[in-house]
Amino acid sequence: MTRAAVFDVDGTLVDSNYLHTAAWTEAFRQTGHPVTGRDVHRALGLPGHDLLARLLGEEHDPDLADTLRAAHKTLYATHFERLRPLPGAADLLRAVADRGWRVVLATSADGEELQALRRAIDADDVIAGTASADDVSEGKPAPEPVHHARSLAGDVPPEQTVFVGDSVWDMRAASRAGATPVGVTCGGLAAEELWAAGAAEVHADPAALLDALSVSPFGR
Repeated sequence: MTRAAVFDVDGTLVDSNYLHTAAWTEAFRQTGHPVTGRDVHRALGLPGHDLLARLLGEEHDPDLADTLRAAHKTLYATHFERLRPLPGAADLLRAVADRGWRVVLATSADGEELQALRRAIDADDVIAGTASADDVSEGKPAPEPVHHARSLAGDVPPEQTVFVGDSVWDMRAASRAGATPVGVTCGGLAAEELWAAGAAEVHADPAALLDALSVSPFGR
């Protein structure tokens, strides 16, 4: 039976969360709407429009939102060469694929950003597909991104799907989609927050999950 291993990318496979935080914080500063790095960090993992609504309020100016998105994109692009995989990222993807799972990435990145992330991971040989936020009408924590990732893996049923992520939005999306949520704390959130959001188990990073693979949902 085909099984789907769905992986968030930023903060889960690539050490990019704090680069995103810096880019968003500077974008807000440049537009005269300063926010704290903490507030930005805790909004990461949401689609761009939801992140901005969380930081600006639901009734924010759409022109300001467009300006912020453009500024963030430009600022973040300056960090592409600094992107590094988190410990064990590529080895974990290959080990999961070797066990017969179809590996799908779930990310809001596209274009040059997605290419930079995939270069950092360096495991294209086992990545079966990429589910982008642009492919769905609702991003995480809605279940639609997980459902779309399952379809890319071959219409895998929810009970045969494991979703690995670093944010509460990842855990909630997986739970709502009927998949098994597995959390990692390398994105900067505490294990307790991921447990509270529905994680079935929590590991420090991809290397720690790889070490426990035989007793994790990937080994059962």
